[in-house]
Amino acid sequence: MSSELGLAEAHDTSIEERYQPAQVLAGKVIVISGIGPGLGLSLAVEAAKMGADLVIASRTESRLDEVGAIIEGLGRKVVKVVTDVTDEDSRVNLRDKALEAFGRVDCVINNAFAIPPMEPITQIKPSALAKVNETNVFAPLRLSALFADALAESKGSIIMLNSCVSFSSQPEYAGYKLSKGALEHLASSLATELGPRGIRVNSVAPSYIYEDVNRGYFDYIAAVENKTHEQVYADKAAPTDLKRLASSEEVARATLFLASDLASAVTGQMLTVDCGEFHD
Repeated sequence: MSSELGLAEAHDTSIEERYQPAQVLAGKVIVISGIGPGLGLSLAVEAAKMGADLVIASRTESRLDEVGAIIEGLGRKVVKVVTDVTDEDSRVNLRDKALEAFGRVDCVINNAFAIPPMEPITQIKPSALAKVNETNVFAPLRLSALFADALAESKGSIIMLNSCVSFSSQPEYAGYKLSKGALEHLASSLATELGPRGIRVNSVAPSYIYEDVNRGYFDYIAAVENKTHEQVYADKAAPTDLKRLASSEEVARATLFLASDLASAVTGQMLTVDCGEFHD
């Protein structure tokens, strides 16, 4: 293992050792789409540690069962709803199940996403771009609209999981950048439209999150470029001020700050969580 990676992992360990969850989400109900093995899992678990009850949504029932068991083990209530966020009936069912179970919703976190082909944008079929935008843009729009009345009642918030890909110009990221750029503008427009109803709308943009999916991606890059995993990590961490990559737990905690009353006057913003990779 390289010294770069060793130092990063040691720093991550020290962060986890000193971190103590505060009950800043006690009494709140949070809906999270896109529950998976990475950030979706961390969002749900960290929210439960902060005192929230959860409504978790995914297309995969077994995934919901696994995450639900963890949340219940933390002493929080959880409702699991198998959901295809690209289907309107499924989205309506998610809203109805959430309100039926808890009678309120305080935050909707739009975490579900899809990645288009990693090719120059002129080489991607329009149908492929449109399919990705059904998940990355139109699903967050419709879920935000469906939950708006409940969020107005609770003076709640909406959070869009965006990406620092918005600041990148590599041709292979262009299709993803297109959808995430649209999502950023959607969040800004929703903040203006829903603000008079007391609803805050914000975005969170991580760069590379060091979790299982990107670990596998780094292994792929290492094989293609004849490098070690540790060298790839060091390459990705080099542009950051902290010289490391954020964990999924760190991204989740920054996201959940925006769901809390600590951020009661914050709306229309995109918070980058990237260890200082992109800033003025």
